[in-house]
Amino acid sequence: MLVFWEQRLVILATPKTGSTAIEAALESLAAVSIQRPPVLKHTNVARFHRFFGPYLQAAAGGPFTVVALMREPRDWLGSWYRYRSRDDIPEAAKSTRGHSFDAFVRGWCQSPRPAFADVGSQARFLAGADGKGPDRIFRYENIDSFIDFLEDRLDFQILLPQLNVSPKAPMDLSAETEALLHTAAAEDFALYRSLA
Repeated sequence: MLVFWEQRLVILATPKTGSTAIEAALESLAAVSIQRPPVLKHTNVARFHRFFGPYLQAAAGGPFTVVALMREPRDWLGSWYRYRSRDDIPEAAKSTRGHSFDAFVRGWCQSPRPAFADVGSQARFLAGADGKGPDRIFRYENIDSFIDFLEDRLDFQILLPQLNVSPKAPMDLSAETEALLHTAAAEDFALYRSLA
């Protein structure tokens, strides 16, 4: 999470949407940069509005614009799957090594989810209490519009580095699993379709 005091802007770090690269490019401009631990770095919008937002607003004497990125849901799960296939995943139960992408997605659709597929939901991350989400959500796949917005707000040219890139892996899903995903992730797909 990055906070820009003068510009009254907050960027939430939706997991697996380039947040590490964005932080690397903009940390020097931010008044506050929360990168560790992951539970704070990836503060969701509900926790932001409950805890951080009121404090920032009281200290600054006015509201902050809150923005975030969202990735196409199947692609987002693919990024998690590839990320968790790396050799350096500390908890073996969370590793996707030995699992196909199809098995990972099926696991994600279960309740409760097995540890290797328990990666949360973008819709839940971006859905605030009483429907109060971020002020703007940008599509990760159209990151150029997000960068244009930030360059305009921050008056700064942004060059994103390639960081934390997940390894390549087959991303095939059976028709049955694809249908299951669209049912289980209905809120995610609906939110993604709603983005301009």
